[in-house]
Amino acid sequence: MAVQTDDKLLNAAKNGSGLDVAAIRRDFPILSSVQEGKPLVYLDNAATSQKPRQVLDSLEQYYARQNANIHRGVHHLSQVATERYESARNRIAHFLGIPVPCQLIFTRGATEGINLVAQTFGRTQVGPGDEILISHMEHHSNIVPWQMLCEEKGAALKIIPIDDRGALDMDAFDTLLSPKTKLVAVAHVSNALGTVNPVEDIIAKAHATGAPVLLDGAQAVPHMPIDVGALGCDFYVFSAHKMCGPTGVGVLYGKAKHLEAMPPWQGGGDMILSVSFDKTVYNNLPYKFEAGTPNIAGVIGLGAAIDYLEALGMEEIAAYEQALLAYGTEVLASVPGLHMIGTAPRKASVLSFTMDSAHPHDIGQILDDEGIAIRAGHHCAQPVMERFGVPATARASLAFYNTREELDVLGEALRKVNKVFA
Repeated sequence: MAVQTDDKLLNAAKNGSGLDVAAIRRDFPILSSVQEGKPLVYLDNAATSQKPRQVLDSLEQYYARQNANIHRGVHHLSQVATERYESARNRIAHFLGIPVPCQLIFTRGATEGINLVAQTFGRTQVGPGDEILISHMEHHSNIVPWQMLCEEKGAALKIIPIDDRGALDMDAFDTLLSPKTKLVAVAHVSNALGTVNPVEDIIAKAHATGAPVLLDGAQAVPHMPIDVGALGCDFYVFSAHKMCGPTGVGVLYGKAKHLEAMPPWQGGGDMILSVSFDKTVYNNLPYKFEAGTPNIAGVIGLGAAIDYLEALGMEEIAAYEQALLAYGTEVLASVPGLHMIGTAPRKASVLSFTMDSAHPHDIGQILDDEGIAIRAGHHCAQPVMERFGVPATARASLAFYNTREELDVLGEALRKVNKVFA
């Protein structure tokens, strides 16, 4: 089986990623835990990543010493909480190459960010006969909101096919793209396949026809450097919990011209400048889209996660993970009866597979008995499973704190699966 990775990053990894993985692992308390009497091997990072002490400490500090609501408070605690919250926004914007921090909206996660765009931008820009273009590899959260919008507006949802490797069919994309296309919404990286899509090409071609582009970056931001400004996309979403941050918080980036024109999605406190029974004047960006008390601790925790990742270096993280992905691909290739699902030329840290001897759920159970945490199922990407003719896959997903030794343990456990079900 050929190893499918990003050659540039793989070459960098061979020259040394610069990461002290043993020291990094000491920052993550859960990685020293024991499951089923065996050291935990955590390979479910595409579902959620683990959290370093630096993030956990930031949450404890806020709740124990700085807990207060933000904005408009004149007392000291409120001012401190507001400063930490807005400071996190600025750091996250810098991390992503967002030129103006007010273009960064805090949400509950990538799913809410996509729904926000669908219910505001989509409702005002999409009408009968229009088309929205997505791909066959999308997570359900980048399918269902557009289905709902198309049903409401009488628009059509068009699907970009994928080939047998799990790569996007760009010739079909060129054919599907038309003046009717009002939005292109695609994953930057597939959660079920690991495919890294050619988003620069997609954005350029879509913009040439006048179509804006939304990128689902939930599986991209944790694994590679992202410069939203350089990409030029119109919207970008991701979740904190997949990149060492807390659950329940995420980010929506939008170009100011779109955000200014979009109506608010939710009404309440903080998204207004003034309210009377005759008229409400909405707040400026980004607060127009941040109604009510936000997840203050979550945002502060995300800021701490950004600081942690920046200190390690996203180029170094990407290089190390590419080398780990290449090694993991070789390990799985040595397991009899194992079939990789997703072998695109460019991949990020996902190893999805099936085995002749066992259903993915049985694989997951045997591995759990060995202290190994993977994901088994359709991964909220049922159309991908249908495309490859399987009900589910087993998915081992990697992070920068994983090791080759853990992948060796995975390989031995998969051989045990074959023995158990022989």
